[in-house]
Amino acid sequence: MLRVGDVAPGFELVSHTGERINLEKLRGRYVVLFFYPKDGSPGCTRENCLLRDNFEKFEKLGAVTLGISRDSVESHKRFAEKHGFTHHLLSDPSGEVVKAYGAAGLFGITKRITYVIDPEGRVAKIIQSINPSTHVSEALKTLETISSSEASRTES
Repeated sequence: MLRVGDVAPGFELVSHTGERINLEKLRGRYVVLFFYPKDGSPGCTRENCLLRDNFEKFEKLGAVTLGISRDSVESHKRFAEKHGFTHHLLSDPSGEVVKAYGAAGLFGITKRITYVIDPEGRVAKIIQSINPSTHVSEALKTLETISSSEASRTES
């Protein structure tokens, strides 16, 4: 299991848009990784809809938001189109990234875990909760706190 301060494991996965997303190429920005169990399930739909609804807030705070599950690119594409998602849904069918981030659960089901990764590629926050809303609100709160403390430092 990763801990706060650890270097986030690198990866390159395909998005529902067909784009290849490489974590290392996102250095210099905050990255919020939302691991979730299954496209279309009630909790996962709620979490991804909350991401969509708060997309501009994440962007304003300088964060890239990425959802990751073991579902196929095609499944992600249908899920994203149905709900109008603006964030990338990344497909990890082999489960290698899911395992690297400690999100592998029993029977191959992905656990709901969120990581906030800082611009240097280190884990800044880990959010584990059954409640999908907690993941979005805690990630935003973390980014807002970081943003406030960075603003305070530059004013001093």
